[in-house]
Amino acid sequence: RDQVTYHEFTITGFDHLSYQKLLGFLIFITYFLVILGSGTNICIILTDRRLHTPMYLLICNLAVVDIMFTTSTSITMISVLLGEVKTISYYSCISSMYIYHLGDIEECLSLSLMALDRTIAIRTPLRYHSILTNPRLFLLITATWLIGLGVMGVLTAQADSLPYCQPIIRYVFCDYPAMVRAACVNPEPYWMLPTILGLWLVGAQLTFILLSYVNLIYTVLRLPNNESRVQVFNTCICHIIVVFCFYAPKLVSVLLTRIGVRLNLTERNALLIMATLLPSLINPVVYCLKTKEIRKRLVQILSRKRTAVMK
Repeated sequence: RDQVTYHEFTITGFDHLSYQKLLGFLIFITYFLVILGSGTNICIILTDRRLHTPMYLLICNLAVVDIMFTTSTSITMISVLLGEVKTISYYSCISSMYIYHLGDIEECLSLSLMALDRTIAIRTPLRYHSILTNPRLFLLITATWLIGLGVMGVLTAQADSLPYCQPIIRYVFCDYPAMVRAACVNPEPYWMLPTILGLWLVGAQLTFILLSYVNLIYTVLRLPNNESRVQVFNTCICHIIVVFCFYAPKLVSVLLTRIGVRLNLTERNALLIMATLLPSLINPVVYCLKTKEIRKRLVQILSRKRTAVMK
């Protein structure tokens, strides 16, 4: 097939669906709730100096990642389903791909940092504030962003160098696999870097997180005070729920592939949408409801607004 330079792609992942407007509305509502929930967490943490501690700053960082991660895909899906604009420019597509995968990497690294934070807090509570100071935390967060930006720079350069001979994105938004499959090349050599990245994210990082929580559970069970055990467990359960929501769709995809189950395009797209929207929707809800200080601050703000309205 002759190589042609295309300036835009057509998103065709939703073409076969009957209820496109309904799905578009559900994605729009989910996106709105993500922005509302994560934005609320960010505002509460930034405006309350008592919450400028490592744990809450990590929650704030995760909320920023959630907004970026969800925005990179939701805007495209909403414009296709509700706006009926199926075309996207090449540079918008490759930019969305960059932000989407950067968000995926940062979400994973943020969860690893949160596991590290809880491990230090519970294993060495007396030395916690001297070990994990705010300046050290900022350095760790900056390092995770630099890693993500660097990795995605390499991946994006690889995608940008491909010759595109069919302007069709068969998936529901622009990501690396969709762009590779739209190029007129044998895709197999281009899976090596994403495979290594996937092994690092799903393999090494998830293993680190799981080992951290096994260690924490062992520590919690050894606490003499039952009240202390309950308090620590409540803190850990927030993180466990968030980790499960992020990794579950990825593990399902990997396991199905390993046992030889071949997903059709609709099933792949459904799993992709869930993996993108579900964690970002669950995260702010979990931290608003399960984190005492954020919940208390939110109740105070709502109470003041209600009093002002009544007056």
